[in-house]
Amino acid sequence: MPCLYITTNLNLDGVDTNPVFSEAATAVSTIIGKPEKFVMVILKSSVPISFENNKEPAAYAEIVSMGGINSEVKRKLIVTLGTILQSKLSIPRTRFFLKVFDTTAFSTKSRM
Repeated sequence: MPCLYITTNLNLDGVDTNPVFSEAATAVSTIIGKPEKFVMVILKSSVPISFENNKEPAAYAEIVSMGGINSEVKRKLIVTLGTILQSKLSIPRTRFFLKVFDTTAFSTKSRM
């Protein structure tokens, strides 16, 4: 189950965030190749973030998935999620950082 956790310094009280959840879940599902019903999206707002030594709108996101992540997928996720945040929340793509973690990348074989 891929999990996308987005944190932003914007105050989203009163903002319709449904399009962010919907588009982000669809993007992750399509890019990683997992069913959308298994994609979890978490959006946390009003978190103090300083980026480039200022507090203008910015976002930090982490995605964790069991497989399906390679260099091309990472690039697509960065561009697509950055575009969603820019179009829905006016967060410039240049002020968006994505950390990608594939839990299968570090699997070890059991010696039992």
